[in-house]
Amino acid sequence: MIVLTNTDFQELQVQAQQQGETIYQPTLGTQIALPQMLGTGGQHDINLRNGLTIQIRNGTLVQPINLVQQHDYSFPLVAKFYLSGFSRVQTPNVKDVAADYEEINSFNYLYYLPNLTEVEQWPANKALYVVMLVVKPEYFSSLGQGDMTLPKPLQKLLEGNLTERFHQSLGKTPPAMKQVIQQILHCPYQGVMQQLYLESKALELFTLQFAHWANRDRSSPQLAFSSNDVERLHHAREILLEHFDNPPSLLEIAQQVGLNDHKLKQGFRHLYGTTLFGYLHDYRMQQARHLLLNSNLSVAGVAARVGYRNPEAFSTAFRRKFAVSPKAYQLGNCY
Repeated sequence: MIVLTNTDFQELQVQAQQQGETIYQPTLGTQIALPQMLGTGGQHDINLRNGLTIQIRNGTLVQPINLVQQHDYSFPLVAKFYLSGFSRVQTPNVKDVAADYEEINSFNYLYYLPNLTEVEQWPANKALYVVMLVVKPEYFSSLGQGDMTLPKPLQKLLEGNLTERFHQSLGKTPPAMKQVIQQILHCPYQGVMQQLYLESKALELFTLQFAHWANRDRSSPQLAFSSNDVERLHHAREILLEHFDNPPSLLEIAQQVGLNDHKLKQGFRHLYGTTLFGYLHDYRMQQARHLLLNSNLSVAGVAARVGYRNPEAFSTAFRRKFAVSPKAYQLGNCY
């Protein structure tokens, strides 16, 4: 495991360039190769109008990397689409973002994360293919004023609130988004037409994400939540994760945080996009993936560590979640 800051990473690129490696290539934007000591592949940045950028990461690391990133106040809005691979992200001591989560193959995400430190954990020997759209929130500022059709975090951001963070998982990438991504990756044009085509496709992807998030919010009735309610909901999540291997019941958690069970269930879905125990299940599976790759525990040992008394039930749940058995995942026979 190697731990790098962005400055460390840039220094390794400079050293590799000085040693004769071709790191930077001007194309439409910039093609940036990984230093050979880190792996193969790299990132293609396509710069479009008004600060809109398409970033395409495609490569494989030869050793796992923890990348420590300090986000400043001018962080962009990011849409991220995983075509293969995954990463784990830790954001300690940030109350409005999960402290530990994974971004995984075939899922897509939309986030705005200014003013925090996060650690991205990238595994070795796993093919990574990610398409990202990066843009300053001001790009949309003339469009979002008073638009009640948008999800509230987006509405606030586009109206100029640049302090409230969010990281929204939008689930598995649907066919309509996949089609647009493939059109971006196989653009048939050159020159000005290429720029216009890629810009239109990037905006189409943002539109599909915004609409998917808004439609999902409208499909479930929302309660009003005070700032005090939100603090209690964050406390509920902390209790759940602190005892993830042997969690209290829904009623017990509700009593501990001072909410009725209905408001706890609705509030948890409102904040985290899933049920209380759906969140617990995802967290257990994330912990299990980490332990399978980074410990000497058997599958049964991992099952017990994440709260499963029956290893067969754990294997079934893991296979349903990731479409691979825990043993095959541990041996690297996946992705």
